Amino acid sequence: QVQLVESGGGLVHPGGSLRLSCAASGFTFRRYTMAWYRQAPGKERDMVASISSGAGTIHYADSMAARFTISRDNANAVVYLQMNSLKPEDTAMYYCNAVIGAANYWGQGTQVTVSS
Repeated sequence: QVQLVESGGGLVHPGGSLRLSCAASGFTFRRYTMAWYRQAPGKERDMVASISSGAGTIHYADSMAARFTISRDNANAVVYLQMNSLKPEDTAMYYCNAVIGAANYWGQGTQVTVSS
């Protein structure tokens, strides 16, 4: 079955960096677009970034492109989110996402907290 397992979250000071990882299994990873979403308490889940199967097409939410970088390793079925210059408003649960056919798959999430 499809599994997405996020890791790399934690507590970081403003201005710091984190790299999130999402290990995928149960499907042919290299064929699918992958995405990162985030959800802060009391808010909707919003897309942060997406990357096409061959990494040729990358999209970022408007405010993310300058500080975040999405990448993928198709050989090892992992998608990454490098986050730099983190701000308190980046505090959220971060989720890995794959849409396979009509099904939408999510990981369990990894918490990112940006606080001094």
